[in-house]
Amino acid sequence: MRLIINPDYDNCARWAADYIAYKIKSSRPTKDKPFVMALPAGSSPLGIFKRLIEMFKKGKISFQNVVFFNLNEYVGLSADDPRSFNRFLWDNFFHYVDIKKQNIHLLDGETKDFAKDCAVYEKLIRSYGGIDLLVGGIGEDGHIAFNEPGSSLASRTRLKALNRNTLRANARFFNDDEKQVPKTVVTVGIATIMEAREVMVIASGDRKSSALHCAVEGSVNHMCPISILQMHPHAIIVCDEDATSKLKADTVRYFNDSEDTKFGK
Repeated sequence: MRLIINPDYDNCARWAADYIAYKIKSSRPTKDKPFVMALPAGSSPLGIFKRLIEMFKKGKISFQNVVFFNLNEYVGLSADDPRSFNRFLWDNFFHYVDIKKQNIHLLDGETKDFAKDCAVYEKLIRSYGGIDLLVGGIGEDGHIAFNEPGSSLASRTRLKALNRNTLRANARFFNDDEKQVPKTVVTVGIATIMEAREVMVIASGDRKSSALHCAVEGSVNHMCPISILQMHPHAIIVCDEDATSKLKADTVRYFNDSEDTKFGK
């Protein structure tokens, strides 16, 4: 595992966006052999999207031969609902770059057969040869995508009920009304995440410090799903200094000595 510690969120977003651009360009993607990514919604990727859009406008990166999957969607929300993750990705990223619509594959929160659609989603990922780079965030309770504490470490794309902590945290997207937050989601599974060739997650702020401690210094435990990244051969956590507040000083020193936060500048 790599831990990239930056002073603040803006620097985290810059590092992560530059790394994404580097991975895409170095793969030299083509129509027949695209670069395959999975993206999150929510506040964590906003700065990343902003920088990638700026890089595209300056001609530094193209997304024409990049295939995109998303990580989760609320059950019961249409793709056009402004609170849906589908709409979020379009409003904050897809609309502003040269992505081909046929290369975008998003989970459907309104399907009539979730079991079938989840199986098809997994098959579609495999049809592209798997995910090259999966980008995610970390929940305050250690969830990744919407794999809540207690999720099977062997789980696949499926329906999942959200716990009270996640409902409370996501209420900010629903007029601060927890009762409006859908209680069920469809999410990629932990095994799906672990099959990506590379996983990069963003952790920003003191509220993520307990989850980051679990991810880096704790044992692998299904009650802290993010800890599974300790078992991934190519996992990167990009975090700010506030998020490291519960890590041991020696741990922070070790990663600061080992990693270059000036990547891509």
